[in-house]
Amino acid sequence: MVGQAQTIEKLKELGRNLWWTWQPGVISLFRELDPALWHETDHNPIAFLQKIDPSRLIKQAADMALDSRIDYAFRRLNEYLENKASWGAIHASNLRVRPVAYFSAEFGLHESLPIYSGGLGVLAGDHLKSSSDLGIPLVAVGLLYDQGYFRQSIDSNGWQQESYLNADPDLLPIEPVLDKSGEPLKINIDTHSGVLQAQLWKVEVGRINLYLLDSNVAANSASDRALTSRLYGGDAKVRIRQELLLGVGGVRALHALGYHPSVLHLNEGHSAFATLEMIRWKMETESVPFGEAAQDVAAMTVFTTHTPVAAGHDRFPSQLVEEHLGKLREELHLSYDDFMGLGRVYPSDMNELYCMTVIALKLSRHANGVSALHGQVSRRMWQPLFPNKTVEEVPIGHITNGVHVGTWVAPQMRLIFDRHLGVDWPEKMRYPETWAAIDTVDDAELWETQQVLKARLIDFVRNRLVEQAVKRGEPEAAKAKLGSALDLNILTIGFARRFATYKRANLVLQDVERLTAMLSSIDQPIQLIFAGKAHPEDRFGKELIQNIVKLSRDSRFEHRLVFVEDYDMNVARQLVQGVDVWLNNPRRPQEASGTSGEKVLLNGGLNFSILDGWWAEAYDGSNGFAIGTGQCNSVPSVQDERDSRDLLKTLNEEVIPLYYKRDMSGLPREWIARQKSGFRSMAWRFNADRMVMDYVQNCYLPAALGMSCVMPRS
Repeated sequence: MVGQAQTIEKLKELGRNLWWTWQPGVISLFRELDPALWHETDHNPIAFLQKIDPSRLIKQAADMALDSRIDYAFRRLNEYLENKASWGAIHASNLRVRPVAYFSAEFGLHESLPIYSGGLGVLAGDHLKSSSDLGIPLVAVGLLYDQGYFRQSIDSNGWQQESYLNADPDLLPIEPVLDKSGEPLKINIDTHSGVLQAQLWKVEVGRINLYLLDSNVAANSASDRALTSRLYGGDAKVRIRQELLLGVGGVRALHALGYHPSVLHLNEGHSAFATLEMIRWKMETESVPFGEAAQDVAAMTVFTTHTPVAAGHDRFPSQLVEEHLGKLREELHLSYDDFMGLGRVYPSDMNELYCMTVIALKLSRHANGVSALHGQVSRRMWQPLFPNKTVEEVPIGHITNGVHVGTWVAPQMRLIFDRHLGVDWPEKMRYPETWAAIDTVDDAELWETQQVLKARLIDFVRNRLVEQAVKRGEPEAAKAKLGSALDLNILTIGFARRFATYKRANLVLQDVERLTAMLSSIDQPIQLIFAGKAHPEDRFGKELIQNIVKLSRDSRFEHRLVFVEDYDMNVARQLVQGVDVWLNNPRRPQEASGTSGEKVLLNGGLNFSILDGWWAEAYDGSNGFAIGTGQCNSVPSVQDERDSRDLLKTLNEEVIPLYYKRDMSGLPREWIARQKSGFRSMAWRFNADRMVMDYVQNCYLPAALGMSCVMPRS
């Protein structure tokens, strides 16, 4: 009985630390114990272990000889947590006493913790995971959304419907933070409309602690209790109170926990109020005036902007700012006009709204975009903030985003890397010479592995389509058709992202007759998989989805064009690991980075993209395909028409013929050469380890020492 209890406790400990999310061996442990329940619980080990019968768990573990694997996984976790010989221990040891504090409004760590909506959150999650792997002294702050982002379903008319689920904290990989008396630790924020209170929860992400603020406490009003219910929901008042909680509340939470960070890293402007609270704290504890405290805080603050579109930056009316930050303004000893000027490009313009990005840029000395092109766009966008500088001199550099390889690379592809790159390749992935060894992989081995992943994707999509049809109450004949959608032998193109206008999900659909010919071609057909959500208030985005869904139900497109509902990290993982081609066609230069394509390249897929974001600096002519030549037009309709034409031309003349060009053994040798070129030229550059190292060397260490940041500009 003691051994059985220990086995269950070890599984619980493994489930509580999200380290398991990038460990294929641990994931397979849970899955093999009960595959159906693992699927039913959305791959959530906490819910899984609560729902599985303990006696059945023990029997399964014994019958399948899993006990030794559980012990092995448990030892590996503890060795990982205790490892002192990390990159960070050598290169960032001075951050140990006063770590980096990383703030983000969302974190995409795994589908079982739904506190993310898309790319910004997944990037934040990957940042934490690589910081953990590298041993970077870092603590993170976010919000606990008990309803998360919305769950998407498509009705019989093809229209997106949203639903929200109330998450049970007992079924999440979180634990309450307690004070010295054993009660939940709470922080308070005083505003002109009353006191806002929040409690704290802790999430373990490998070696990194993520603290989430939760306003659902008894002392708050009903509206404030619901404040952290939904991500990116509500009006401007809800939004500013969420951002007040994240920034001001986040800094207070860290101090209450005993953290005194040497660096503030603001992942987008949502957390910019953190700088104001840090200034207030310095004024109080060090007895210095606002100006001196503001200089010190700016020197320690790193600000990453992700938004190349002016309308995408949060802005609030002055009255709303005063209502919620007036008390803090008084403690900063600032006049109303001076305080409002901090959030304006033109401080004396009383009609200008208070902008979170403006205050973040004014109160940071280390600012960056998330790709080389985005850095250029950001310098041009925010040049009015620096009237004495040319666009080139604006102090905004760039650190191109990367993805956490352990999370996104398929286990089958990882085996190839283990065999040919060396079992220590994860520690050496940032070196070009590591990936040069990809040329030693036999073409047939790479191709067959990618086909296995593609078959798994098709099986996943078919099951999801049938599940969707069952929910809509469709007849058996319709379900049978969906159950046989897609074909392993057909060129498969994936498009999955937020259905915002500038991402142009319908660009490939502009010439329906031409698309029909490509989908129904006898000898060189294609098939398309779409997924993604439109914001609940974005009617145009919903119409884009509806048009795609209606096309998927058109008899001309049956089996060849599908829409997968409820896009999340699980759907993303299946898609990026299984497609042949990843289509990305934003309206240049409005894609800040676009990390989904980086996940695809790690799994042998080829990118087919507008030269925007990361692809503008990654594409070399041999490692994927480009749409157009990077030209822009000030008239959106003209640019869209040209890009649509270029997309179909390149698809017809380059992508499709290359995929179907086979040798006597049935292998597309030139296609495989592009896959290998993708690994060789890009895998070492576009991973989160390299990204985090860049932040450490170019931002964190200088910020901790109060030095100016030197960052790439082109």
